[in-house]
Amino acid sequence: MSVLPILIWPDARLLQRCETVQGEDLDDLIADMFETMYVAQGRGLAAPQIGVMKRLFVMDCTWKEGTKSPMAMINPTIMAAERIPVVLEEGCLSIPGILVPVERPKAVTVQWTAPEGDIHMADFDGFEARCIQHEFDHLNGMVTFDHLTATERTKAETDFLERHT
Repeated sequence: MSVLPILIWPDARLLQRCETVQGEDLDDLIADMFETMYVAQGRGLAAPQIGVMKRLFVMDCTWKEGTKSPMAMINPTIMAAERIPVVLEEGCLSIPGILVPVERPKAVTVQWTAPEGDIHMADFDGFEARCIQHEFDHLNGMVTFDHLTATERTKAETDFLERHT
C-alpha cells in the first residue's frame, strides 16, 4: 500500500465530473486510498482527490472511535434523500484547515457497486449520510465551497488562501 498525494483546492481536477468505472481492477487503488485517508486523518476520500477521475470513493466513519468500518463505493448513485435538511460544519482533506456550514439531507438511500462486483443498495443516516454526500459531491466536481452563498464563499476562499500561500 502507498500513501498518495491529496490534491489541494483550487486544483482544477477537483472541479471536474468523474467518469464511470467500467470493469477495472481497483483493488490496489482502493487499498492505497484507504491508507491515504487514514494517514491524513480523514473519514472519506474520493478518487478525484488523488487525481483519479473515476466515480469511486472510500470511507470509514467509525475508525476514529476505535472500530473500523471501511467501505468502498464504486459508481454510487443517491437514489433518495430525506427532505429534512441539517446544517453542520464540514472539513475536507482537499481544503485543509477550513470548516464551512453545509446543508444536507440527514438521510440518503444509495446504490453502488462493491469492489468484488456486487451491487448494493442501503439507507444511511447521520454522519454516514453526510460523508457519502460529501464524497459524492467530489465525484461531480463539487467542493464544500460550492454550498456557500457568494459572500460566504469569498470569505472562506480568502481565509483558505491566506493560510496556504
